[in-house]
This record gives sequence, C-alpha cells and structure tokens, in this order.
Amino acid sequence: MLTTGFRARRADRARDGADGAEPGRAPEVLVLLCSVGAAVATVAQPFALGRTLDLLLRDGGTGGAAGRWLALSAALLVGELLLDSLTSLFTGRCNAVWTASLRSRAFDGLLRAVPDRARPFTPGDVGTRLTLNAADAGGAPAARAALAASMVTPVGALAALAVVDVWVAACVLAGLPALALVLRTFARDTGASVAAYQDAQSQIASRLLEALEGAATIAAAGTGARERARVLEPLTPLAALGRHMWALHGRALGRSGVLVPLLILVATAVGGLRLASGALSVGELLAVCRYAQLTAGVGGAASLLDAVVRGREARNRTLALAREPALVHGTRRLPPAGPGELELRGVRVVRDGRQVLRVDGVRVPGGATAAVVGRSGAGKSVLAAVAGRLTDPDEGQVLLDGVPLDRLTRKALRTEVAYAFERPAPAEGTIAEVVAAGPRRVSPEQVGEACRAAGADGFVRRLPSGYDTPLSAAPLSGGEYQRLGLARAFAHAGRLLIMDDATSSLDTATEHEVDRALRHSVRPGTRLVVAHRPSVAARADLVIWLEDGGVRAVAPHRELWETADYRAVFGAGGAGAAAPGASTARRAEPEEARP
Repeated sequence: MLTTGFRARRADRARDGADGAEPGRAPEVLVLLCSVGAAVATVAQPFALGRTLDLLLRDGGTGGAAGRWLALSAALLVGELLLDSLTSLFTGRCNAVWTASLRSRAFDGLLRAVPDRARPFTPGDVGTRLTLNAADAGGAPAARAALAASMVTPVGALAALAVVDVWVAACVLAGLPALALVLRTFARDTGASVAAYQDAQSQIASRLLEALEGAATIAAAGTGARERARVLEPLTPLAALGRHMWALHGRALGRSGVLVPLLILVATAVGGLRLASGALSVGELLAVCRYAQLTAGVGGAASLLDAVVRGREARNRTLALAREPALVHGTRRLPPAGPGELELRGVRVVRDGRQVLRVDGVRVPGGATAAVVGRSGAGKSVLAAVAGRLTDPDEGQVLLDGVPLDRLTRKALRTEVAYAFERPAPAEGTIAEVVAAGPRRVSPEQVGEACRAAGADGFVRRLPSGYDTPLSAAPLSGGEYQRLGLARAFAHAGRLLIMDDATSSLDTATEHEVDRALRHSVRPGTRLVVAHRPSVAARADLVIWLEDGGVRAVAPHRELWETADYRAVFGAGGAGAAAPGASTARRAEPEEARP
C-alpha cells in the first residue's frame, strides 16, 4: 500500500512536471577530484623539494638532475594553486545547485502537502528553513567532499613519511589517536547544539512575522516594548547556544593546537637525531619535518566537520517540508456534462484526537447553492476543505457526480472544483495575469467578465494601466483584493465552486451584487458557501447547519429561521425574532440579522 502510494505520488509529480530532483553527485565529485588532486600535489612537494635540496648540495647546482627536480617542484606548486582555484569554483557551483535543489524540493513538498498537515509550520519557520537552513544544507556536499579529500593529505603524508624514515613515522602515528578523539568528541557535541540553534532562529523569525502582521494593533495598543521582548525572548537561549558552539569549536582547535606543534616538535627532534647519526640527509630532514606537519594537520578538519554537521541538521529541517504527506490522486475523470451533484457519505474528520466533523447522507443537488452555517469552531471550514478535497476525511467518501474525489486525477479535480477564500494568495504579474492564472485557459474577455461579476472591473479600470497594472503596484484595499480573488475563482469555476468566507470584506450591497452575478454571469454549477450573514443563507437553496462538528439540520433558510438556536447563530433574537417576510419584524431586528 505504501509503495503504491509512493509510486502514485511520483507519477503525479512526473505528470505535473515538478522540478526539484537532486542534482546528482557530479558537482560533489568535481570538488572531490580537485581537492584530492591538490592534496596529492601537496604531499608530493616535500619529497621533491628535499630531493632538489640534496642534489643542489651535492652537485653545487651544476647537475641537470637538480634542474629537473627543481622544475618538478615548481610544477607541483603551480598545479596545487590551479587545483585549489578549481576547487573553489566547483565548490561555489556545488553549493548553488544543491541549495536550489533543496529549496525547490522543500517548497514543492510544502505546496503539495495537505493544508491541515502543513499548518504547524509557521511562515517564519518556513522562511528560515528555505533560506538559512537550505543554504547550510546546500554547502554540506562540498564540505563533505573537502573533508574526505582533507584526509588524503595526512594519510599520504604519513605513508611518505614512512618511506623516508619509519622511526619518525612511528612517533607521529602514536599521536594521531588523540587527534581523532578530539574530532569525534567535537562532532558528537556539535550536532545537538546545531539543531537547537537552528530551532531558536526559527522561533525568532516566526515571532517577528507575527509582530509585523499585527503592527497596527501593536501601535494602537502601545505594546511595542512588550512585543519586542516577546520577539527577542529566544535570543537569550540562542546566544547561549552560539557561545556553546564557539566554545566547542575553540576547544577542538585548542586541543589540536597543542597536539599538532607537539607532534611536529617530536618529529623534528627524532629527525635531527637521525640526521646526526647519518640515517637522514638534509633534504630528507626537510621532507620529514614537512610530512610531520601535514600528518598532524588532521586537526584542521574541525572546520569542515562543523560545516558537515551543520549541513546535516539543516538538511533534515529543510526536507521536513518535502516529507509532508501529499494527496494521492487517482486515474478517473468525471462523467461529461454532469450537473455537479455533491454528496458526503459517512464523512468523519479527526484532529489531535478530537472529532471536528461528522457528516453523513448530505447531498447538494447539481446546480444548487448550499450555505454552510454554524458558530465559530462548528467545522465550517473543515467541511469546505473536505468538499473540494483540500484534505481527505479520516472516514467516509465525498462524491462529485457519483465519482469519489480521491479517485479523480489531479487535473480533473482542480479543473472542476474551484475555491475562493477570505484571504486570496498573493501572486506576481499583472491584474489580468493573476485572474487568469489557474487550471483553465482563460481569455482576456473571460477575465473581464469574471472581474465584472466580482465587482472588480470598476476599480481595476481606474488603475494606472488598468488590467495591465502589476498587482504589486496596485494600491488595493482588503475588499478590492478579496474581489480579485473572487474574480479568479469565477474565471475558473467548474462544476463545483466553494466559497470559504470569500465575501467577508465586502459590504452588504456589493455582496448582493456579487451573488446576483454568481447566479447569472458565472458558469452554472453547484455552489457551497460558508456563510456568516443571514442574507447569504437566505439566498441559498438550502442550508447545512453545523453544530459542534455535526450536522444539526439540512433545510431551506426560511424553515430553519423558525428555530431559536438557528437564529442565535447569527446573533438574532430568540422568541421576538420573526421569520422572513414579516415586515414588522424586519423593521425591528438589526440589519445584519435580517435574512
């Protein structure tokens, strides 16, 4: 079952052209090859220089052999410089392609995730994961390659040292376990600190975005100092974690800083004794000292190890977005020319162990408008999400024209089910491009018709460039922005149009005009409207009344209005409130309570 679901998701991504595959190991291999080549040149240089020095001392610089060895030494030096330059070039490219890949995969996974499942990731947390964490994770492959190559230098130097003089090599080898222990301890202690540090960064970013969204409220309430303290509260543990990581890094460098000179000193002393006994030449002593220094340089791998550990933790945080469960789509299509009949059978939704929705046997006839009403927390938005398959119920089925939604292809589902929300998603492009963006191909004429139906055509034409005005440059109010969201939904309306509080920012007159246009100017189909005003419910063909996650009743608004509990949903009076049609009651009750 899991394998089938995984294959279905992979097939979905292939059909939709989803980008974000790993760039492969080629960039990392290039970094590794250049780093290893530079390390080999570094290891060969002491031997060549020592041999050159011995020949110069023996022949006085007149022999041809000394010239050849001198040329080889120069070639090795130039080769090392060139390979180091190529390593830097390929490292930058490797970091860039891996960072882009991780960001693409994480963002793609977040967009494809079931919205309810992705909600725990706050905007600030997502921003941190896609920026700081992705950049750290993108640098890990190159750092890993450089770390592997850095081991070539001490290992090769130790082997060359054993060739030159086995006794000096034995002295250096005896001190290497201590250096290895320093690195192991550093890697173990750094991992936990890095994870906590990145989490604290995310908390600050999340709180900062929350403060920015509520900046007007903060200014009006005069709570700036309190909000500043709240946003910066994680800064104290962040600073402590930062100091702890620097302490770990400094401790590792300090310990290796003591061990490395000590090993070099011991190697130099033993090499001097070997020179005095005639076992080593002057050139070989030079090579011995240099090889001892290169072998002990394993302690310098702490910085690369830190980058690898940091990148590993950052990768886990970034790809947590990509691992969010996505909806698995089927292979069926809707029957042609269906009316858009919506039916919910045995639907049950559970969140955090609590049942938030239970609907069974509710049917909305094709072409009808159903209003979903209920108090706050009754499950209205959950029903809207389930009805259009933004999420799947834990039990039961939702059918459109007799076909379960989870068996439809992604294209069939999103082409025939459109949504309009209270807060439309921001988008780039001109007004016309934003309205036209969606699963259907929409002509400029259809864009204009949709905007007129949503009551947006008037203010759009007053913009500097009309429909060609970039959305980012359009000074729109909340209601105007919401009308653009309605226009986009109207332009892509299919058999089922779900409006989740999509007219909350509109005044009553505009809302009435939008409703009239929805009935006569938008493609015919079934409407499911989350309603907070009795006027919206009164214009619907039937009302689905939710209470505590369950269906209290399904009936026309006029019938339900006879029930005091139903009137209380809209804040209307109890025994004193009359049914629609009684003129005296209409004059007595508040305007917003009139059906």
